[in-house]
Amino acid sequence: MIKIGCNYLSLKDTSVEDFIQVAYDLQLDCVDFHYRAFDSDDPDYLGKVKLMCLKYGLPIGYIGMSGLFVGNAEERGAHTQNCKDAIDRAFFLGSPIVRAFCAEIPEKNGDGDDPWPAMIAGYQEIADYAAAVGIAVGLQNHPSTGEQMNKIRTMTDRANFGFIMDTGQWVGSPGGYQENPPDVDFYEFMEQTVEHALYIRTKFYKIESGTEEWLDYERIAKIIKGANYNGCISVVYEGQHEDRVEQVRLGVKCLRQLLA
Repeated sequence: MIKIGCNYLSLKDTSVEDFIQVAYDLQLDCVDFHYRAFDSDDPDYLGKVKLMCLKYGLPIGYIGMSGLFVGNAEERGAHTQNCKDAIDRAFFLGSPIVRAFCAEIPEKNGDGDDPWPAMIAGYQEIADYAAAVGIAVGLQNHPSTGEQMNKIRTMTDRANFGFIMDTGQWVGSPGGYQENPPDVDFYEFMEQTVEHALYIRTKFYKIESGTEEWLDYERIAKIIKGANYNGCISVVYEGQHEDRVEQVRLGVKCLRQLLA
């Protein structure tokens, strides 16, 4: 059964505890967080968050981290450590996945070299670190093409390395290109990668009517169902409406209807 939850960043200026309460009130199935959402690394604090999620029946789907394996060697090393810290936090909280970040890959890294070898080595290192504690690494397209994502997955070549598929941040999608987007069928990128998705982030930008206006969720739902996906789907609201809780509720309702 597909599980529908919400990402912490959908609600601005709220505490982790208040977010969990909202997720419970909306009868969601799971929650996910950016690792910087938490006020502290203190085990007592994180333990209280974990127990609140447990009490409310809300598994933590993934812990997200930012940063890229580009730049110079020092910057890549710092990012590697940040990733390992996020993996440690995910392990403590009981999250099975950490989110790694992908972006436009430059022609040269900060050392002036081809960025691909160092980038792939970085993904391999954190995948190996995560595998040692039974955690998977999901690479989020932001923005990428399906071909780029599959190339990274193939070159990284780790059993615990897959994707967190984001419906709104492909090359050409409206979330990343509100003016003059490239003329590409970014839904095809979803079709190319969904079989390797460990988690799915569903972006909502304008859902006040009950139907998302920027993305075709009828088509997206067909892609998800066509792949027999049976994991977690997270609503990520990035619109401008003041009542963000209501927009999340509408997004959840939309997905449940389309995926029933």
